[in-house]
Amino acid sequence: MIDPLDLAACRAAIRTGSLSFHAASRLLPASVRDPALALYAFCRLADDAVDEGQDKTNAVLRLRDRLDRVYAGRPVNAAADRAFTAVVEAFAMPRALPEALLEGMDWDAAGRRYDDLSGVLAYSARVAAAVGAMMCVLMRVRDSDALARACDLGLAMQLTNIARDVGEDARAGRLYLPQDWLTAAGIDPEGFLADPHPTPAIRAAIARLLAEADRLYIRAEAGVAALPLACRPGIMAARLIYAGIGSAVRRKGHDSLTTRARTGRARKLGWLGLATLKSGGTAFLPRPAVLHAPPVNEVAFLVRAAALQTPLKSRSDALLSVLAQLEARDRGLSA
Repeated sequence: MIDPLDLAACRAAIRTGSLSFHAASRLLPASVRDPALALYAFCRLADDAVDEGQDKTNAVLRLRDRLDRVYAGRPVNAAADRAFTAVVEAFAMPRALPEALLEGMDWDAAGRRYDDLSGVLAYSARVAAAVGAMMCVLMRVRDSDALARACDLGLAMQLTNIARDVGEDARAGRLYLPQDWLTAAGIDPEGFLADPHPTPAIRAAIARLLAEADRLYIRAEAGVAALPLACRPGIMAARLIYAGIGSAVRRKGHDSLTTRARTGRARKLGWLGLATLKSGGTAFLPRPAVLHAPPVNEVAFLVRAAALQTPLKSRSDALLSVLAQLEARDRGLSA
């Protein structure tokens, strides 16, 4: 499906650009891992193009052109684009999912800030939950409940990223913490960006964001049992590794401004082992009720885009047709 040379280039990009994903992907079966590497390489390329470019708006427009070419089957001459095109064709990837990712990057390019937690979740839905939905598509899972839980995991991971990167983002002039939280704590956003320090109020906001992430991690874990058995360890590993980043932020007193939380190789290996144990144990257990919880409002559009659903009308028509055939047969037998 993917040219081996293109896949090797994607693997190299992920190994240097996304250590946490690279670690978790080692537990995925090759049938999912290889297209996932292509997916993440394309997302990484897109993210870097916006982050590192001087003209961010034009960078997003160029990415939209590249996505147009991917879906037209005529990718630009780049390994990630060619590999992602193969993935789109093989898995019938709904275009709304990568489109959502580019919309989130457009919001970044515009320097958008978010009035409340719902706004932060709407942003996280685009830049992270959309990737979770795409991963489900790669696993051939198009069930609405499983997609909703995958989106929960994407949201949780992005909230963790935001909590970890408050200082780095502030020094780049970016602020993702909900504005109403800051206002209620007496923090002036412009003053904070001009002189970012880990005040008690900022630490409290980071702690609050991580608490929201933990709630979503719990919901997300319920969805692991709905995935193919071979895929469960890799997804459980991603859940544990990113939650571990949040724990590292907590150990530093919720100070992600003067230092950046890191997780070492030994911890990652431990989470990989734990993921295998935890996901293996779900094989014969009843599925938790939270699996069927409705999606968070901000990700509902992703679930709708990715789910394969037979319209109710067509099912009713089919049933009526069968009943009509049975009635006709009964009349023939009784005649």
